Amino acid sequence: MPHVNADDPLAAYNKRRRPPMDIYRRHRPVHGGASHLRPDEPRILEEWDDFTYQVAGTAPNLAEAQNWVAELALDDDPAA
Repeated sequence: MPHVNADDPLAAYNKRRRPPMDIYRRHRPVHGGASHLRPDEPRILEEWDDFTYQVAGTAPNLAEAQNWVAELALDDDPAA
């Protein structure tokens, strides 16, 4: 059983609210398949809402989807 911080009674709950592998934004092809295949096809953009991934929009291609995912990382970077 993982160690839970005794000073934070909600530590176990907060840990469950984190997205899988700490990925807060992701994209996937509209018609399924591997994300690197068919780079010119549209992508579904999804954001973590503390419980599940929710559709946040679409991107016309892989490059735009990757830029959208990277925006969150750039916003979190204090050096930027």
